[in-house]
Amino acid sequence: MKKKPKHSMEKAFWLKNLFLIACLLFTATSGFSQNKTVTGTVTDATGEPLIGASVLQQGTSNGVITDIDGKYSIQVPPEATLEFSYVGMVKQAVKVGNRSVIDVQMNDDSQMLAETVVIGYGSAKKRDLTGSITNIKGDEIANKPVVNPVAALQGKIAGVQVINSGKAGADPEIRVRGTNSINGYKPLYVVDGLFNDNINFLNPQDIESMEILKDPSSLAIFGVRGANGVIIITTKKGKEGQLKINFDASVSASMYTNKLEVLNTEEYGRAMWQAYVNEGQDPNTNNLGYLYDWNYGVNGYPQLNGISMRKYLDAANTVPAADTDWFDQTTRTGIIQQYNVSVSNGSEKGSSFFSLGYYKNLGIIKDTDFDRISARMNADYKLIDNLLTVGEHFTVNRTSEVQAPGGFLQNVLQANPSLPVYTTEGKFAGPVSGYPDRENPVARLQRNADNRYTYWRMFGDAYVNLNPFKNFNLRSTFGIDYSQKQQRIFTYPITEGNVANDKNAIEAKQEHWTKWMWNAIATYNMEVGKHRGDVMLGMELNREDDIHFSGYKENFSILTPDYMWPDAGVGTAQSYGAGEGYSLVSFFGKLNYTYNDKYLLSLTVRRDGSSRFGKDNRYATFPSVSAGWRLSQEEFMKDIKWLDDLKIRASWGQTGNQEISNNARYTIYVPNYAGTESGGGSYGTSYDITGSNGGSILQSGFKRDQLGNNGIKWETTTQTDLGFDFSLFAQTLYGSFDWYYKKTTDILVQMAGIATMGEGSKQWINAGEMENKGFELNLGYRNSTKFGLKYDINANLSSYRNKITALPATVAANGTFGGNGVESVIGHPNGAQVGYVADGLFKSQEEIDNHATQEGAGLGRIRWRDLDSNGIINEKDQQWIFDPTPAFSYGINIYLEYKNFDLTMFWQGVQGVDIISDLKKETDLWSGLNIGFLNKGKRVLDAWSPANPGSDIPALARNDSNNEKRVSTYYVENGSFLKLRNLQVGYNVPKAWTEKISMERLRFYLSAQNLLTIKSKDFTGVDPENVNYGYPIPLNITFGVNVSF
Repeated sequence: MKKKPKHSMEKAFWLKNLFLIACLLFTATSGFSQNKTVTGTVTDATGEPLIGASVLQQGTSNGVITDIDGKYSIQVPPEATLEFSYVGMVKQAVKVGNRSVIDVQMNDDSQMLAETVVIGYGSAKKRDLTGSITNIKGDEIANKPVVNPVAALQGKIAGVQVINSGKAGADPEIRVRGTNSINGYKPLYVVDGLFNDNINFLNPQDIESMEILKDPSSLAIFGVRGANGVIIITTKKGKEGQLKINFDASVSASMYTNKLEVLNTEEYGRAMWQAYVNEGQDPNTNNLGYLYDWNYGVNGYPQLNGISMRKYLDAANTVPAADTDWFDQTTRTGIIQQYNVSVSNGSEKGSSFFSLGYYKNLGIIKDTDFDRISARMNADYKLIDNLLTVGEHFTVNRTSEVQAPGGFLQNVLQANPSLPVYTTEGKFAGPVSGYPDRENPVARLQRNADNRYTYWRMFGDAYVNLNPFKNFNLRSTFGIDYSQKQQRIFTYPITEGNVANDKNAIEAKQEHWTKWMWNAIATYNMEVGKHRGDVMLGMELNREDDIHFSGYKENFSILTPDYMWPDAGVGTAQSYGAGEGYSLVSFFGKLNYTYNDKYLLSLTVRRDGSSRFGKDNRYATFPSVSAGWRLSQEEFMKDIKWLDDLKIRASWGQTGNQEISNNARYTIYVPNYAGTESGGGSYGTSYDITGSNGGSILQSGFKRDQLGNNGIKWETTTQTDLGFDFSLFAQTLYGSFDWYYKKTTDILVQMAGIATMGEGSKQWINAGEMENKGFELNLGYRNSTKFGLKYDINANLSSYRNKITALPATVAANGTFGGNGVESVIGHPNGAQVGYVADGLFKSQEEIDNHATQEGAGLGRIRWRDLDSNGIINEKDQQWIFDPTPAFSYGINIYLEYKNFDLTMFWQGVQGVDIISDLKKETDLWSGLNIGFLNKGKRVLDAWSPANPGSDIPALARNDSNNEKRVSTYYVENGSFLKLRNLQVGYNVPKAWTEKISMERLRFYLSAQNLLTIKSKDFTGVDPENVNYGYPIPLNITFGVNVSF
């Protein structure tokens, strides 16, 4: 066969390609030509045009938004489906087909309009509220690596301050609208109707919603327990007609990104040399093994030429000189694992919800961990149609934890770097001659690893709901909360250098808490014409009993946890135990009235009686009244089309506080015997005393410890709240504002004993007053773009001022609540401090000579300001220098959703807050600690010296002759910060894919907590949120998955 020429083949190849390209272009053009223009108008239920409604071709990014007349125009193929959406209205999907004009009328989302929130002993429509209540959905706190659900609220709610700890398993500190009293600040938690003071047992994944109650009308129904705010938690239940299985899993890496930079061995030696020569001492006389080559330079200043150390620090040559980073030796990257599975179902007859959860945190500090297993069962069943319903909520969990030893991080950061972890013999090294007698931190952790506690908690209720006739309901609930904690604390022998103790012992402890509650509540709802209202009456009984006991034994022949129980010891034995409790009985009622959906009124009253008070003051009544006016419903506002809702509200009410000892009203006598094998303490020589307590005469050997006062009564907090709620532009712009004033009177104070009243004369009295006032602002905007991006941006801003207005003179001046024992704290915030004003450093002899007489003045020393200009620095040269109240706090939350992707970003900040950095005594002063030769922060390397005269850090000295550790402005710094609390990116696998594997939902997410901190340039510490030796707030990186079937 004759071969074709090469160029002919190439020509044929290109002709084929051109033909194919032409076909493709024709096909594409034909496809494009099939697109059609669809136009129309989008209106609301009244026929008014909707501006900015989204019109999107389903499954694409092709979309437009309506103009000022509600009109739109879009190019789509005939087979397309158009999706119409508008904030606050029900989404609609319409197939195009052969139509070229599609008009759509959108209806209000009734679910949004009828959104309810849980309030005290019931629920209410959100739009009918006359108080300040913030609703948090369960989704907002899920998928975060927290033990306590409250930790996830940080910065999200105006007026609510949440302070978290970096410690595994630690509970957050929470304050609602400041501090009302010097006796407790914790809010009341109500879980499915049961009262509690802590919810660390609750699995965050089980929560349906949380309501935070702040104003007097919302709180008064809780009476004695409502003064510090209330957080109501509703757990999940099954949905009617749905069998759902959910599985959630996540794993987090937790690490300290902020830590105090301390000196290494060479830097420590350099700083110590400077401290010696600054005081004219020979640095080679040190006892730590440092050897210095130094001399005086031509300028007369000391200069360091070289540093070396002895090879071994002890005489036996077993402890080599080292350069140990004790922080790295005792910390690691923590791992947090969370797994949750739930099954729920519902029908016309009832519903059920069951969940199992597991949380495990391998702490950042080595040999510490926290784990929790939890189970929950919620169910309800209609026994007789809608007449009789029974139900229950029940949870049980087991928590186990090994906590780091007390003050451990301080121990780690102060440990001298020149000491090694191990000796040459492989044993734990310890301090040798000249070094402070502190335990080896690594060895201390290992000895602590067996000190595990186990905590069981069972918490639940059962209820009966009766509807004998229309609009009338009777409900009775019985709840119980039982918990117990067991722990053995081991003491093992220590032999580490100069630290030696051959004692071995065990303390076995048990604690039991039992609480029960019963209530009966009747409610009646009515609606006649334009009148709508409801009334509620109820009573409640509460009882709490706490007992604890322990056994202690020394001298065991085998030092293992399996063997070391008290019965196996042969040495000293001791036992301890105590118990206490109290009862609370309450009667309460509430009336709500609405006229024409415009005028709202609510009245509440509660009467509480507590066994903590004497019979004359056992009962107290707490009323409240609130009103609201929905201005947007008035005829004169109807023409304002962009205004959806505007409600003005006001409330006034009183709440109480009983957070004192159960025995506060009693005269208490304690045994005065010397220590015995059965326990007890030695208080000195026993003596005869005639005391009558409970009607019997006490025998010899007792002493009075507290003087009783049967006249003490409740603390009372009176609060006024003014506010308004609004939504504009079809609910795209929304917000609220509140101003409040709170005053607490009859604050319970324990007065110190007075000599003329005899021994043991401390006594509880009502003698204090405190006020708080502030404002809260919430503002948000939500909408969607024409290409399908949905967004919701909301922010909150709050500020408050606190002031103690009355206290007994001796208490106000003793420094317990502020003033440092120098000034009366009356008229100042709780915790405010008085101190000296640091006015720079003395940098020349002339400055010293021209200054007021100051003991300890010298070059490089802090100069104290002579406030009274009398030429002498003394205790009168002090003023108020520290206010713990921030100027304002704020939070910004950004949510974006596009197709199957979502992004959440949350920022939280505090502005204008003072902090006192006691840490500066260890970063800036060589003599800042009472124990010498502990490690210091690296700032000491930049201390003032003749060779570094520009520094503002005091010259290093071995003695604090200038008393620079005194309370002063040198330690007060700007603690303002802005933190990126949470950044999360999620992806929902398309339903077309999940349905193929029988899943309803499959979502993956990646998140980071505490990713970034922006702080004041004047702040010298590590983290303004963790000023001193608290646990650093860790960075958590989390990957998780949510699956639904």
